[in-house]
Amino acid sequence: MSQRSPSDPSRPRPLPRVYLAGPDVFFRDSEAIFQRLAALCETLGLEGVPPSDGGIAADLRLGDEERAQRIYDSNIRLIREADGVIANLAPFRGQEPDSGTVFEVGFATALGKPVVAYGVAAGTYADRVCAAIDCETGPDGVIRERASGVMVEGLGQRLNLMLTRSTEIEATAEAALARLAPMLHAAAR
Repeated sequence: MSQRSPSDPSRPRPLPRVYLAGPDVFFRDSEAIFQRLAALCETLGLEGVPPSDGGIAADLRLGDEERAQRIYDSNIRLIREADGVIANLAPFRGQEPDSGTVFEVGFATALGKPVVAYGVAAGTYADRVCAAIDCETGPDGVIRERASGVMVEGLGQRLNLMLTRSTEIEATAEAALARLAPMLHAAAR
C-alpha cells in the first residue's frame, strides 16, 4: 500500500510512520494491542510503529540502568523517525495519563510532529478530580482541594492545558488515526 515517490514514480515512497504512544506496553495483551493498531494504520496508508523495548529481551545480562537507557534511546529514535504520533492518554494508575506517554507527547510536539490523543474521558479534568477528591470553589472562582488547598486546574479543559493545547483529542484510537492520516498524507505530498 505504499505511494509512488514524486522524484521517481517507479519507486514506492515509504508510508508515513506513526509512533503508537501509550501505557499499552505494560498490559499483558500489549502485542495484540499493537498488532491491532498497526493493522488500523495499514488500512489508512500508514505504518504503525510500536514503542521498543530496546532489544533488552534478547540480552538479559544487562543491568537495570543499561536496560532503561536502551529503552529510552530506542523510543527517542522511533519518535524522531516518525511522521506523527497517536497517544493513549487514558488515566493510568490514577487521574492522570501515563507520565512516559506524556513525555513522548511533549517530545514529539517539540519536534513539530502532529499528535492526536485518545482515551481521554469526556468532561473536564476539574470535574473528574473533584469527583475523586473533596474540592471546593472559593469566592475567587478557583477550585481547590479542600484538605490541602492545592488548586485544581480549571479552564474547562479535558486534561492539563499543556496537553489539550498541543494535541488534538479523539475518543478512540481509530478516530485518532483517522484524524492524523490526512495530515500525514498531505505533508508527504
